[in-house]
Amino acid sequence: MVVEFYKLESGAKPAGEFIKSITDKELRAKMIRAIKLLEKYGTELGMPDSKYLEDGVFELRAISGNNIARCLYFFVVGNRAIVTNGYVKKTQRTPKDIIKKAKEYRLDFERRNSNGRY
Repeated sequence: MVVEFYKLESGAKPAGEFIKSITDKELRAKMIRAIKLLEKYGTELGMPDSKYLEDGVFELRAISGNNIARCLYFFVVGNRAIVTNGYVKKTQRTPKDIIKKAKEYRLDFERRNSNGRY
């Protein structure tokens, strides 16, 4: 499985920036480990490392003590996963705005990818 970070038209990578912003070094390392597990296991990756959320959006899960981080992603044809965005978990459920942003990024990815511009 090829794992890529979604790129805004500006070239910024929201998920990559999120991971770099994680100040807990162990939590950041565990998120990077989750990405490597996604590369290795692809669609077979499940709990506790990955969870299906809704509408083709999944989350990678990382925990270090009381700190919890998530990165959202989706699969595309060609054995690829696109990691879109992330957040530090503070509530029981994934915030709807975080899922909505991942879906917006997926639509943008599909729009730009169909034009051969990604």
